[in-house]
Amino acid sequence: MNAPLNVVVAVDGTSGSGKSSTCRAVADRLGLRYLDTGAQYRAMTWWMLSNGIDVHDPAAVAARAQDPQIVSGTDPLAPTITVDGTDVSVEIRSDEVNGAVSPVSAVPEVRARLVDLQRSIVGDGGIVVEGRDIASVVCPDADVKVYLTADPAARAARRALENGGADVAATEASLLARDKIDSGRAVAPLTQVDGAVHIDSTDRTLDEVIELVVGLVMERV
Repeated sequence: MNAPLNVVVAVDGTSGSGKSSTCRAVADRLGLRYLDTGAQYRAMTWWMLSNGIDVHDPAAVAARAQDPQIVSGTDPLAPTITVDGTDVSVEIRSDEVNGAVSPVSAVPEVRARLVDLQRSIVGDGGIVVEGRDIASVVCPDADVKVYLTADPAARAARRALENGGADVAATEASLLARDKIDSGRAVAPLTQVDGAVHIDSTDRTLDEVIELVVGLVMERV
């Protein structure tokens, strides 16, 4: 089953709602490329930390936002992320990056740089893109728009499992803090746009969510 070559599927949502697993599987099923925009913000954050930039100083972050070369691989079965030619797919998931990605992502110059990069990758389409401002900023004309959420407790349990059995309560507190930052920031806040289909994954299996999104794509294109 292949979707049209120019289709663009935009999936926004909260941390731990299943965006990455869903989007990769949907892209694979439909013969599309896949882009994790969150990994790009994490890569930018990793570079700032690695180069001694104070991530809580917006002016300092803005001044260096053009410096790192960030490249995203779009194979849904083996997505990659490199910075200046170095694979950082493991490093960007560290606790240090987790704690710094929100302030870096809120800097307008960072968002402008990465939105330009994301749009260049989307190009003529044929892609599933996940993030927090895809339908609202990056691809407002996307053919299919999905807003994926889940109950905070369910999200925390999933994320804690992904992180090797981390403390669920602490994980939930961290996710809720990230939600507040993402939804409240002045630039490109996380929001459900008009025309987006809201899917709550709390009581659905991953396969069920994948089927829902695949069905949306095929009926709309």
